[in-house]
Amino acid sequence: MIETLREARVRCWSLAGLAFCVLMMAVALGLEHIGGLEPCPLCIFQRVAVISAGVVFAVAALHDPKGRLGAALYGLLSLLAVGTGIGLAGRHLWLQSLPADQVPTCGPGLDYMMEVLPLQQVVTMVLSASGECAEISARFLGLSLPGWTLIGFVVLALAPLGLMWRALQSHHGYRWSEEAKQD
Repeated sequence: MIETLREARVRCWSLAGLAFCVLMMAVALGLEHIGGLEPCPLCIFQRVAVISAGVVFAVAALHDPKGRLGAALYGLLSLLAVGTGIGLAGRHLWLQSLPADQVPTCGPGLDYMMEVLPLQQVVTMVLSASGECAEISARFLGLSLPGWTLIGFVVLALAPLGLMWRALQSHHGYRWSEEAKQD
């Protein structure tokens, strides 16, 4: 199995990451449309992070660069999206852990903010004053949805790390053939 991972091309890592992004979005949309759970602003931002990573993975899979530069670039871009998702899910969990008297006030709805405020101000407001995000609307096996999302992002991070490993492997000129193992 390790040998297979070492030889995995950019396309393989990218398709694995894309498939996991599709799974994460399917769960999110299922919880919203079938389960009736309305996403809060931080949930929506986490979805944007998943979709961003998915777009990078899709482009990487279509391009399938053979050199280390392409693998490194796609790895860095997708890791940036996944890292943003990890940060957002961590912030969401932190908000949910606050005592009720320390929860920030709820601001206006995300739709309203997007209509009347510049994007930078919307992001700042969501990250600093999202009292509605502190509500725990569902738990599964003792974890709230942001906890599961954080786990999903950590698992998803394996794909960009695989891309970066692929780039590093190409950089050092490793040959994973039988002859190289004997040296």
